[in-house]
Amino acid sequence: MTALDRLEDKSLFKTDSYIDGQWVGGTDRFSVSNPANRELLGDVVDVGADGARRAIEAADRAFATWRKTSPFERAKLLHAWNDLILANIDDLAVMITAEMGKPLAEAKGEILYGSAFIDWSAEEAKRLHGETLPVPVAGARGWTIRQPVGVVSCITPWNFPAAMITRKCAPALAAGCTMVVKPAPETPLTALALAELADRAGIPKGVFNVVCGDAENLGPVLTGSDAVRLIGFTGSTEVGKLLMRQAADGVKRVALELGGNAPFIVMDDADIGAAAMGVAQAKFRSGGQTCVSPNRILVQEGVADRFLEALEARISQVRAGDGFADGVTIGPMIHDEAVARIDSLVRDACDRGARVRVGGKPLSDELGGSFYAPTLIEGGTLDLDIASHEIFGPVASVYRMTDEAAILEAANSTPYGLAAYLYTRDIGRVHRMSEGLDFGMVGVNAPMVGSASTPFGGVKQSGIGREGGKWGVEEFTDLKYVLLAGVDQ
Repeated sequence: MTALDRLEDKSLFKTDSYIDGQWVGGTDRFSVSNPANRELLGDVVDVGADGARRAIEAADRAFATWRKTSPFERAKLLHAWNDLILANIDDLAVMITAEMGKPLAEAKGEILYGSAFIDWSAEEAKRLHGETLPVPVAGARGWTIRQPVGVVSCITPWNFPAAMITRKCAPALAAGCTMVVKPAPETPLTALALAELADRAGIPKGVFNVVCGDAENLGPVLTGSDAVRLIGFTGSTEVGKLLMRQAADGVKRVALELGGNAPFIVMDDADIGAAAMGVAQAKFRSGGQTCVSPNRILVQEGVADRFLEALEARISQVRAGDGFADGVTIGPMIHDEAVARIDSLVRDACDRGARVRVGGKPLSDELGGSFYAPTLIEGGTLDLDIASHEIFGPVASVYRMTDEAAILEAANSTPYGLAAYLYTRDIGRVHRMSEGLDFGMVGVNAPMVGSASTPFGGVKQSGIGREGGKWGVEEFTDLKYVLLAGVDQ
């Protein structure tokens, strides 16, 4: 049985792009494979620059009508889309596991997480209130209104192939924008299945488009078109900077969720068992291939030994393997290049004084895919490459620290500022350190920071803008001020 033989609704499997309410084929194609066993899943159409232009033109035409659609009607259509997503959660989870490898239960969790953004955004569209303002002009009135920014191009990553689409598209559609989505070439099948469900939900043609292909050909069109007014992106900081440069000529807005170097801080008064569990949950979710994954685990010296023992026990229970297999808790890396990069970071750390306590090796030959062993290393210093580069893999690297001031200095010694984690039971420390951490999100005694109702985003080189909550919908609007004079004349 192939992975896609598990689908109950085979019509969700699409290999053409979705443009202007139609499935668009072509002769140029690229292969999509399962990283757990290298099984070919399908050959997806590369629509090229022409396809991207067609999608933008369709979105631009649709915007004229969609922006005028009642927010209640937009909410109704978004809820219909969400209902279909939840009704097909098993098939969508199969797509995710097949494309990027995370365990099936975790893939279902991603669908639920992504679905919550549709549900929240649909209702938030009804709450895009303006304000009446006092004005310095006698006999005049002033007020503000929020209006959709326009056509949005959205470039999404492979690590959350469903949730990164719904987290961006749901608030944009709710606000009255139209979308052109380019999914990662590693995981286009999930995006195309979402497009099929959007079509079934009755979302009008041109409002939601999905184009697949090479980023070098599609990217300049998606960023350079005059019709596009906002570029949404989740991915590396390097690519984010490139998109900002490309957006500059048209003075386009950007919403960027970029790289991270998350510190996970364990103070001497922390619940050590809870902290070890928190690291295991945050670090090994999606195989460590998340932007909010703990990258530097900073532990006060007095509890370091106890913490390491507890964490080692946790990591020893993590089982790598095919995401469809029973009992597997961590899937493969996205490809062999990722395995090689992670292994290089670990070997460099060991050559410079660190020590492997668990794992520390590729499992590709043993398991037949792009696997790396769940790993715990200690004894290194913060000048190692593994401390300054985003690991993006299942490697927990622990560093012994002294006092609060030193920990804050170490935590902030990075150009990135997405997520940080702090474990302590001292409420004074909670306030001091959460305020002192230069990060957009801080989880205190909590290993996960994202939800549909809260702002998600970073500072410094970790991005611009926020996703989630009312802020996620507002991101896709322009604030307009209206001054009405002569009212009392």
